Amino acid sequence: MSEGTMQRRDQRDQRDQRAKRLNRVLVCAAAVPVMLVAAGCSSDSGSGDGGDKPAKAAASVSASPSPTVQAAAYDKLPEPCEVLSKKTLGDLVPKGNKSGKEGTSDDLSTRAGCSWSSLDNNGVKGSQFRWLSVSLLRFESDVTRGAGDKLAQEYYAKQVQDVQSVEGAKNAKAEPVSGTGDEATAVRYDLKKKEGTFKQQTVVARVENVVVTLDYNGAGLAGDKTPDADDLMKAAKKAAKEAVAAVASANGEDGGNGGGTASGSPSASPSKSSSTSSKSPSKDASASASASRSAAKKS
Repeated sequence: MSEGTMQRRDQRDQRDQRAKRLNRVLVCAAAVPVMLVAAGCSSDSGSGDGGDKPAKAAASVSASPSPTVQAAAYDKLPEPCEVLSKKTLGDLVPKGNKSGKEGTSDDLSTRAGCSWSSLDNNGVKGSQFRWLSVSLLRFESDVTRGAGDKLAQEYYAKQVQDVQSVEGAKNAKAEPVSGTGDEATAVRYDLKKKEGTFKQQTVVARVENVVVTLDYNGAGLAGDKTPDADDLMKAAKKAAKEAVAAVASANGEDGGNGGGTASGSPSASPSKSSSTSSKSPSKDASASASASRSAAKKS
């Protein structure tokens, strides 16, 4: 029952009580003798504890607060193919920094992504292959499911677990990443394919109610040397920090530090509450969760 409905019911109850009291007064005024009038009115005036109970009960119901939930800090996502600078793309995918392909999405305000590929052909010495992907997933607050940042935390934890359980992964290692959103984890592993050994680097980061997943892998093909995993990871961490900063900037914040806004900081979003539910990105979350598992399959 809505608050407006309860208020209207309360008003009707109060009007009924006043009408009953008025009728009793009129009856008492017409009765004799005066002593009986006084006795009758005092015994059934409704001014005692019992008379106001229905009104008080209705008022108590009307005073019950409606369900609310903390509003999500971020309400938009940046353009996925523009979250990284040209310099960063030139470093990570030198032969494909202009080949960004935006992923498909039913709602770009809650889910977006972009990928780039690069093949540096060295002739008889072989080739160097690189593949880069950035996925963005934003969670809205919902009175039935919870606050957006809490939903993002849950998805972040699941995403990190999924990345570490990729089929065929060898030498998997995970480590926390500082200075990138509210929390971030980097995962690396090797994946052997017929073309060569792929060095996979994945950074999963959460900033407020948005989860960023950056996949970056490289391989030496046709006899070329395998790229150094440490170099790839260093580049992936830098790019992930840049992508997180782009999320903050898209929402009117200074994302230069690559981190989320701390509680009480000048740039923190003001506290808001919402009593309406929004579209849930659960289906998009399931689709995005598979991005890390398929990253090394790209060629």
